[in-house]
Amino acid sequence: MRLRLDLAYDGTGFRGWARQPDLRTVQGTLEAAIGRILGGDPQLVVAGRTDAGVHASGQVAHLDLTDAQQNRLAKGRSPEPQALAARINGVLGPYPDVAVHSVAEAAPGFDARFSAVWRRYEYRLSDGPYDPLERGRTTTVTSPLDVEAMNDAARSLIGLHDFAAYCKWREGATTIRTLLEFDWRRDNRGILIANVKADAFCHSMVRALVGACAAVGDGRLAREDVARLRDEGVRTSAFKVLAARGLTLAEVGYPADDLLALRAEQTRARRDAID
Repeated sequence: MRLRLDLAYDGTGFRGWARQPDLRTVQGTLEAAIGRILGGDPQLVVAGRTDAGVHASGQVAHLDLTDAQQNRLAKGRSPEPQALAARINGVLGPYPDVAVHSVAEAAPGFDARFSAVWRRYEYRLSDGPYDPLERGRTTTVTSPLDVEAMNDAARSLIGLHDFAAYCKWREGATTIRTLLEFDWRRDNRGILIANVKADAFCHSMVRALVGACAAVGDGRLAREDVARLRDEGVRTSAFKVLAARGLTLAEVGYPADDLLALRAEQTRARRDAID
């Protein structure tokens, strides 16, 4: 049985998603909780492996149960998969910084990582008075920002491009991505919210993109510079990569159930070709 888990977390106290020896991570924390309930060595596969300090409100993972784990689930007081969410949250304790919103048997062919067709992030950026209640999820800058200029710059980056200038280099990893949406707005409190949606993201890409737009907003870069820097394809110091605290994985998109397996197969084939 493959289960789909929908979850959220405050990334402040974690060293990212991926399990690491002797470090507190989201994956390690969840797998330990699941192991206490179902036994064995649970192995979660996630839609997007977030970095240290990055949050998630709409993260998705899957878990393949062994026969023994499936038997333990079936023998529980509430054998339905959804009941497992409450049991995991119970093990995590009161007011945890990670919570499982739902657990369901996955549709045939579902793969949390390879079936995904897009990921959406939000970035919160304040150019107003510092609010200590926002310190965990909002980055603060001291200069006033021009949101219209930032929005124009963001929209100029949309499309299929090589985003090497906005990615931290990793050997063998492609930096070609399709940026589907990128825009800025202010909420009713005046905080700037970036909406960034792409088929996938390379390492530190979102934080670099919003950093470039912030440089446009305070006048250090012109609106057209962000596309020019992208097309030059070289990592640059013309802007800062903004802090992880402002970044949240908000949503992951999947195709219709009958296309899940095909999407996963196509994505794996592309990754294998790159490797």
